[in-house]
Amino acid sequence: MQIGADTPLVVTGGASGLGAAVARAFAGAGAPVAVFDLDEARGTAVAAELGGVFATVDVSEPESVRAGFAKVRAAQGQERVLVNCAGIGPAAKTVSKGAAHDPALFRKVVTVNLGGSFNCASQAAAGMAAAAPLNRDGERGTIIHTASVAAFDGQVGQVAYAASKGGVVGMTLPMARDLAPDGIRVNTIAPGLFRTPLLESLPLEVQDSLAAQVPFPSRLGTPAEFAALALHIAANAMLNAEVIRLDGAIRMAPR
Repeated sequence: MQIGADTPLVVTGGASGLGAAVARAFAGAGAPVAVFDLDEARGTAVAAELGGVFATVDVSEPESVRAGFAKVRAAQGQERVLVNCAGIGPAAKTVSKGAAHDPALFRKVVTVNLGGSFNCASQAAAGMAAAAPLNRDGERGTIIHTASVAAFDGQVGQVAYAASKGGVVGMTLPMARDLAPDGIRVNTIAPGLFRTPLLESLPLEVQDSLAAQVPFPSRLGTPAEFAALALHIAANAMLNAEVIRLDGAIRMAPR
């Protein structure tokens, strides 16, 4: 797929971090950009910076997702690329100080991270499938999920987060198979330790300690590096049903 004016992008969690970097990368390639986020101030600012559209969307609520797509499609047409970056990652052990993990918190993490990715992907795919092919391959669109190395190397306190991201990994192949007849590709990026607002909120010595765990390059990844991979996946038609670790060869220890 050639990225440009006829391949509008929707990025969830696009107000900051990895999502904002994806929005900027695709806008730089000439794609119309739409941002889904709950942070209206930041999301509006990113969209305005890129000449795009912002929609306040709770990805865990199908009706909110539907309204968001309706708004951005009215402004920019059918999205041809969806990148799911929205997510949450609270920490809690299965049992802590004698108390079981809060089941409501577990459900919330899975509902946002896994359910939100599915909600956005399924609704985007329905729109893409009804659109005209973009090229001789019959390609109509591409969906890129964000998982995490926690899907494979979940640490202490990451039981809910790892389960949600493991679900995203497990969803990738069957979703790609479901959508192959419609010319829609599905891939997932599993990032390691990246310089996102969450990590940048930690003390500098903690950031340095985390960076030192990465074999090479021995540093935190940048959102621009994540965005560059997303852009390549969207452009490379032979990438389908893949889960790509983007992690500098790190394998997370239990703690």
